[in-house]
Amino acid sequence: MGRGKYKNKPTGKRQFSTPEDILAGTSTRPRTFRQHEAEHQEEESREESDEGSEEESGEESEESLEKRKGTQGIIEIENPNLVKPKSLKARDVDLGKTTELSRREREELEKQKAHERYMRLQEQGKTEQARKDLERLSLIREQRAEAARKREEEKAAKEQKKAEARK
Repeated sequence: MGRGKYKNKPTGKRQFSTPEDILAGTSTRPRTFRQHEAEHQEEESREESDEGSEEESGEESEESLEKRKGTQGIIEIENPNLVKPKSLKARDVDLGKTTELSRREREELEKQKAHERYMRLQEQGKTEQARKDLERLSLIREQRAEAARKREEEKAAKEQKKAEARK
């Protein structure tokens, strides 16, 4: 019978198996989940039995554990850029081992050390900038001393004039 333009939802056509169908194994219900689950259990049991026989050859068991995607199983290529994750246990970590710094970190440390060295030389007056600064300072000191001397002379001259005016 034709359904027309609108189709009914699939929940409207439920089919129930009778107990006789279930016992006979002729139920119309799909068994894909059970079949899939059974296949999965068989694969696991095969892998467990294979692992037990391959324990003598350690390399073969490592290769079989790696799952290969796509064409990796067919074509074996050594990728030099591929970084395989290395898992270290806490007892295997070497605390005395120094890690190499990255280029940026190394350059930053060199820059800091050079700046500290330059500042030490600056304090000692051994750099050109320090020499120029010291020359400027000495000129300023001389100018201030000269200005102070002039003030003293002017002050002394004013006092003399006052003293002469009183007489």
